Amino acid sequence: MMKVLFLPLFQMNTGHHKVADTLIDFLRRQLPVVESKKIDFLSYCNELMEKMVSEAYLRWIRSHPASYHRVYKTFMYQESTRLEFVSFEPWLPYFESKMKKMVEQEQPDLIVCTHSFPSRILQQLKRKRALAVPVVNVYTDFFMNSIWGKRFIDYHFVPHQEAKWELITKHGIDKERIIVTGIPVHDTFMNMPEARRRRRPTHVLVAGGNQGLGNMMAFLRAARTSTLFRYSVLCGANEQLYHEIASWQLPHIRPLPYIADPEEMNRLYDEADAVITKPGGVTISELLHKRIPIFTIDCLPGQERINLQYLQRNGLIYHLTGPDNGERNIFRLLTDDVEKNRFFRRVSDYFAGVEKTGQEALAEMVATMPQRMAWRVLRP
Repeated sequence: MMKVLFLPLFQMNTGHHKVADTLIDFLRRQLPVVESKKIDFLSYCNELMEKMVSEAYLRWIRSHPASYHRVYKTFMYQESTRLEFVSFEPWLPYFESKMKKMVEQEQPDLIVCTHSFPSRILQQLKRKRALAVPVVNVYTDFFMNSIWGKRFIDYHFVPHQEAKWELITKHGIDKERIIVTGIPVHDTFMNMPEARRRRRPTHVLVAGGNQGLGNMMAFLRAARTSTLFRYSVLCGANEQLYHEIASWQLPHIRPLPYIADPEEMNRLYDEADAVITKPGGVTISELLHKRIPIFTIDCLPGQERINLQYLQRNGLIYHLTGPDNGERNIFRLLTDDVEKNRFFRRVSDYFAGVEKTGQEALAEMVATMPQRMAWRVLRP
């Protein structure tokens, strides 16, 4: 039996976990002879450290988003390759030793990184010829930050053709090692929806309430007197948001708890005429597959703000400047058939650059790998 190890970071439910779970579910359904295992690398190293780092991260982005964005752009999103082999002493040797120990314990035939930090540690080990296991980067945003290992990583599943070109020209990676997969989403969302019948748009799905973003709430409060739409609000694990909306007792705004089942989520997408959400890579990719017009009001600093820049540049999202006129702007765009057709063409152009799905690329890789030979941690 072959073993594939998936490495996200943190225990909190993020796109890194969602992509890992999507690929694990695919392998278990389509290739049951493959053993799949997911390990949160930071918790493996030290559970207390993981808890402290994740809590500090959440406090930072909520209380000081501007400073977080500045630090993120300065240290994690640089145009140059200056950070490619920088050693973050004194932490790097500690994480390298933990990674070597984990690989020795798990003996995987393939490692899939859905977060940049494990990828960076593996890059250092492979650069030193201390690791023989093939490693795949699966990028979960519409850009590649500077922390990802690149040159010594074996394969790259990238979100679009621009990212492939960047790896070739800036990092000297052979094009055969780069596959444009888009950001992987569950098979359920890749079924092309039936043509939506022409009708007056009535239903808007609001997602991204897990962080309780201020502008999103301001929009919903303004919509309490709406006569244009009914709203379904995905509150995630944000119980405070759920109870506040429920307390309004409005028939046209219904709060929904966290939805884990892809089939249930897919049905909700099929009911929606538009979605208001944050520009997270996985959610946006699901919506692009579903060909649903996407709107955003607010975003988290760092990754989501950079995602937004790519999405706006390619016409894949509509950014609402504020809650006051947002509803009228959504209705105007949804009833403009010319603009809707332009949006659908831009989405089709994006997918035209995708070479194969992440599931297809992973299945081909697993099928051609020599089994039970690559797990060894090499020693000098």
